[in-house]
Amino acid sequence: MTFKIMIDGQVHGVAILARRPHLIVEIGGHRYRVEDLCDGRSGPQSLRIDGQPVAFTRAPGAGGGVDVRLDGRTYEARPFDPAAEAAASGAGSDRVRAPMPGAVVVVHKQAGDAVRRGEAIITIESMKLQMALAAPRDGLLAEVAVREGDVFDKDAVLARLQPAAEER
Repeated sequence: MTFKIMIDGQVHGVAILARRPHLIVEIGGHRYRVEDLCDGRSGPQSLRIDGQPVAFTRAPGAGGGVDVRLDGRTYEARPFDPAAEAAASGAGSDRVRAPMPGAVVVVHKQAGDAVRRGEAIITIESMKLQMALAAPRDGLLAEVAVREGDVFDKDAVLARLQPAAEER
């Protein structure tokens, strides 16, 4: 399972690598062992990360997320939803843009393929985090501008859907 956490306006990917016997998560290429998990309730709580106790306060956040107060700072965590991510990056748009610089890991679709909103078109990697870039809407894929192994900059157009008027 993958989700994102925002810290000081920066979005970081979090991958859950194992749930048993202990939770193992990877954030920014670093692995952490999490024990004594909280029960999901709001209020003061504690857990252990790599054997160290961590006290925090948990509260419901915006958009189904969670706000965490830790060491005098508030952090917002929210689930990762590829369809919502596609919408946020321009639902109704005909372009799939790179949210950050990186490299192409897998090209899932080719020009001429029909795609559905939220369906993975390309998987990219940036700073050891892999992310599937999804179709922003239903349609036909007009172009895939990259191949596996290609590198790109932030906001580069990696794929393009045919304009809605041209689809049949």
